[in-house]
Amino acid sequence: MSLTKRISADLLAAMKAKDQVALRGIRAIKAALQKAATDGSGDAIDEVKEVKILQKLVKQRQDSLEIYEKQNREDLAVKEREELTIISRYLPKMLSPDELKPIISEIIQSVGAEGMKDMGKVMGIASKQLAGKAGGKEISGVVRELLTK
Repeated sequence: MSLTKRISADLLAAMKAKDQVALRGIRAIKAALQKAATDGSGDAIDEVKEVKILQKLVKQRQDSLEIYEKQNREDLAVKEREELTIISRYLPKMLSPDELKPIISEIIQSVGAEGMKDMGKVMGIASKQLAGKAGGKEISGVVRELLTK
């Protein structure tokens, strides 16, 4: 089932259950997907693009949550946490650093990287290959660790 169909089905279920928290999160996802579909680029929304959209929504919620917590706005922070939980349900399981190491080691060997000067080459390939499976910060950390050994 595609993400769009899953979102529509879950939205209907949340409406029937009168689950306001789920409605807010699912509506945010649906709006972001519709915006991407009608952005005029003509690009089809594939699974990779869907994951990028969801990751962007999660990042926005995390940034807002951090700001609200610094400003002691617990009322707003609660809403962000709730939406973050709902949106995260639709993201695929991310790879852990331990799972990333063998994949990135293989990329380093295939590129012939020997040190930090080759980090850009490795990051370019790793980012494309691991899109939607790991965040850039996690990939970068593992690449840096493996290249400094």
